[in-house]
Amino acid sequence: MKNRSIVAAAIVALALAGAASSLFVVEQGQVAVVFALGKVRAVFAQPGLHFKWPAPLENVLRLEKRGLILHSDDAERYTTAAQRELVLGWSLRWHIADPTQFVRSFGGSMSRAESQLHDTVKSALSAQVAAHPLATLLGAGEGALRDAVLKRTADAVHGRGIALDGFELARVDLAADQTQAVYARMSAERRDAADQLRAQGQAEAQAIRGRADKQRSELLAQAYAHAQRIEGEGDAKAAAIDAASFGQDPGFAAFYRSLAAYRATFKQRSDLLVLDPSSAFLRYMRDPDAKTPSVSH
Repeated sequence: MKNRSIVAAAIVALALAGAASSLFVVEQGQVAVVFALGKVRAVFAQPGLHFKWPAPLENVLRLEKRGLILHSDDAERYTTAAQRELVLGWSLRWHIADPTQFVRSFGGSMSRAESQLHDTVKSALSAQVAAHPLATLLGAGEGALRDAVLKRTADAVHGRGIALDGFELARVDLAADQTQAVYARMSAERRDAADQLRAQGQAEAQAIRGRADKQRSELLAQAYAHAQRIEGEGDAKAAAIDAASFGQDPGFAAFYRSLAAYRATFKQRSDLLVLDPSSAFLRYMRDPDAKTPSVSH
């Protein structure tokens, strides 16, 4: 009787264990693949409680249904067409589109799938970087590079249950051992450009100074000629006025001219002039009231 109870309890325990291994839960964001002997039996994409045959008759593999992101390794180096090394960081967005094909292709192993994706992306990126100059990779050509890498990777995993959602470059840097050389070359180019601009500026400044000096000389010459013309016209008018004025009184004219001659001759108190007393120059000094000049022979 006791043995029967033990056997019954064992049977019940086995039945419960079998029932427990036959039930499984699919959580939100997951997809469950039921397989047996390497063949997929069923795929459950809806969350909830589901049934399968107990293991090892059937086994269940849970996979992510949501989007996944694969990142590059640190400091991955790539060589450009100009034989310069770049350090690139990238990220690939992907998801499992066909669980059945994914299990058949990778045995349901996420690590195997990520490893193949990583190798494929790295190979495609190396080919693109080697085919383009650095300026293209850092400029407008970056979008074309992303599209080319994404297409090549998608072609490589086509039919293997994987769909790609996007590819991005997170980092584009020169390798540390090449940075100083690039900086030195850029500095030299900037110095050359600065020297060229400085030389152009000096040449333009010299040309401006030359034009300014020429204009100054021309203006001074024009001003001097104009002043000489005005002075000549003034002298002519003054002479005409003098002639008209003095012609009305020749005696006053002679007196006025003699005073001007005295003023010009005796500028200093110490001036000494030796003349014949009968000289006409001393006429008004001898006779202030003289009306007509005397003539001496």
